Amino acid sequence: MFRRVAALALFLGLFGLFYLAAPMVDRRMNLVAPIAATEPSPAATRLHATLAVADMHGDLLLWPRSLLARGRSGHEDLPRMQEGGMALQVLSSVTKTPRGINYVKNDSTTDQIQLLAVVSRWPWATWRSRTERSLFHAAKLDRAVAASNGRLVAIRSSVDLAGLLASRANEPNRVGILLSIEGLHAAEGKVENLERLYRAGFRMMGITHFFDNELGGSSAGVVRGGLTAFGREAVRWMEQHRVIVDLAHASPATIDDVLAMATRPVVVSHTGVLGTCSRPRNLSDDQIRRIAATGGVIGIGFWEAAVCGLTPDTIAAAIRHAVDIAGTDRVGLGSDFDGSTTTGFDVSRMVLVTDALLRRGFSDDDVRRIMGGNLLALLMSTLPGS
Repeated sequence: MFRRVAALALFLGLFGLFYLAAPMVDRRMNLVAPIAATEPSPAATRLHATLAVADMHGDLLLWPRSLLARGRSGHEDLPRMQEGGMALQVLSSVTKTPRGINYVKNDSTTDQIQLLAVVSRWPWATWRSRTERSLFHAAKLDRAVAASNGRLVAIRSSVDLAGLLASRANEPNRVGILLSIEGLHAAEGKVENLERLYRAGFRMMGITHFFDNELGGSSAGVVRGGLTAFGREAVRWMEQHRVIVDLAHASPATIDDVLAMATRPVVVSHTGVLGTCSRPRNLSDDQIRRIAATGGVIGIGFWEAAVCGLTPDTIAAAIRHAVDIAGTDRVGLGSDFDGSTTTGFDVSRMVLVTDALLRRGFSDDDVRRIMGGNLLALLMSTLPGS
């Protein structure tokens, strides 16, 4: 009897670990907080219906949720993207985060994504390899695209993007997905892994995440140094392969080093600006100006540590400051939806940002560019041609 009870307890414990733990973490980490937001004006609603909205950063692929079915938790999925008027969403692959993650100082000795891989029943290879985790995320997207009946479109080239935008004239509910990597520790220090990731579809790659890695320093690392020799090699490789370099989470020294060697546009996919929110990883006016000078785009985030609030007005205030420094063509959206963040609304309510921008005095054309046009133009000019 005792053995049967023990066996049942073990079974129930393992069931809870492998089937309930990851969804529970997802629900607790990706929240929508109630905010006192006014309903969008009729003018904002009309304008938003004509926009091709594009967002530079979301982490949906990390979590045990379907990309295609409406979820009860988190910030986005295809039905909610369609309601929000999304034309393109950049989805990142997160492959490692430290225990006790914070914006000030993290070492690289712990790995919470390894535990998530185990409890989420990812393939065995992902338990030990960061490269395999990114390849798993790419395969997850491929399966969703194949099952979507054309509603999801993988974007790997300017040809793919042009086809998507042309088709949306008759099929406005089609949404493109471009793959990015949040920190090139996913390459495990090997150029051949960069090649594997490229073949899997990744077209935007961040140098660091919350800790210093083999390429360079993080804004929340221990040393916060600049590019390493491998980091310089990786940046040259990305430029040669028309992969967009993402400076989100990079240390000031790494930002300086990349900008000193960049010959193509670089981006900061999700960030805030010190001009409206004095937080550790937000960009200074000088950094905004120099990143814009490469022809890149700066994505303004939607979470509290980026814009010091959760309302559409705080997002619009950060965008206004960035535009005043960089120009209207160099600023876009970088929500960080599903990035273990709390936001004031999910992707289905992107019209609230359109409304806030109009109330900030932006013209319809300005709003069209900020809400997606700038990112789409950058991708059309920088992605591989086929």
